[in-house]
Amino acid sequence: MAEEVEPACTTWRRFMGLMGREPLPSGRALLLEPCSSIHMFFMKFALDVVFLNGDDRVVRIVRGLAPWRIASARGSRKVVEMTAGTLCEDISEGDELQLE
Repeated sequence: MAEEVEPACTTWRRFMGLMGREPLPSGRALLLEPCSSIHMFFMKFALDVVFLNGDDRVVRIVRGLAPWRIASARGSRKVVEMTAGTLCEDISEGDELQLE
């Protein structure tokens, strides 16, 4: 899904997320943990978002989440954010991801 994942594990890093930043290049992602919902306020670009449970299983996928929107997933403990259009097509709910 991504070769390089940037962790956002503090309250401030999770709040800031990708706000004010340029789109991530293909192969890069931001991991928000713990997290069950995200906001797109003040974002400059859309995101592909993957919500994961505590076992790193996909519980929801949102492709092309536009600025000024909100997304959440019941049971989510982690969220992976990528620039819209960079998430591979063959990922689906129930898949288990390996985070290294």
